[in-house]
Amino acid sequence: MYTKNFVNPCPDWATALLNGFSQVLLLRNPLCGLCCLLAILLTAPALVGGALLGALAGLLTAQRRGYDRADRQAGLYCYNGVLIGILISAVLPWSAILPPLIIAAGGLSSMLTHQWRKRGGKLLVAYTAPFVLLGWAVLVVAEPAAAVYVEADPLYALLRGVGQIFVLDKPMAGLLIVIGMYFANPYAATWAVIGSMIGGGVALLAGEGQAAWMGLYGFNAALAALAFSRQGERPWVTLLAIAIALLLQPLFNQMPVAGLTAPFVVACWLMHLGTHSAQLGNPRNAPHSSK
Repeated sequence: MYTKNFVNPCPDWATALLNGFSQVLLLRNPLCGLCCLLAILLTAPALVGGALLGALAGLLTAQRRGYDRADRQAGLYCYNGVLIGILISAVLPWSAILPPLIIAAGGLSSMLTHQWRKRGGKLLVAYTAPFVLLGWAVLVVAEPAAAVYVEADPLYALLRGVGQIFVLDKPMAGLLIVIGMYFANPYAATWAVIGSMIGGGVALLAGEGQAAWMGLYGFNAALAALAFSRQGERPWVTLLAIAIALLLQPLFNQMPVAGLTAPFVVACWLMHLGTHSAQLGNPRNAPHSSK
């Protein structure tokens, strides 16, 4: 139940917004969020306004609708707004309608996130699904982006694979994001780098050279690695999540629009469903009958 008034504001809005940037990486750390914000500001300054506007719209919508204060402060209602704000700024030409569109999309992403958290349970976690759905709607009306050619460079490809999480294709952006992740969770950050590296390697083996050098096979693998390493899960679980995300990537590549982070989201759902099914099939995990 929520109340439609501005009650219980976040104790620190700046921290909440920065947490929203870090939550794109499934981490809660304002310093990590600041590094992500700097990555956008320094490598794609035209996108920083959309990112901040989307985050603020998500936070204000959550506060206006009385969503849980601790979740708002954690940035859980900002991160999808960050991503949709960046995407809209990147693929649509500037016009007077662009800021209101970002505000509307950021607010809607907050409401979608709230409903997903209420109804999805532990199996269908929201992750970036609201961004994916809204992003597909945006890409349908956007003009196709021109192909960009980059020189082969394994290190730059690895960094681009991380930067592409925020729709950024500059190696410097990836480096700043990696630094931020190491501030928040060194173990998860290392796995994110490994995920990006594995994604790039798979793209090369599949003959997708430019996709590999642009990091387009790295970001979903990096996100899957983050999802299953941030709590110190067993390495084989994280590797399996990376593998599933990469197996799903060619399927989403067949869509008329970019798959965005859908391979990561679906891979995580499949992992959760698999774990749940395994627990149900294990008699030792079955509840004991009461005496």
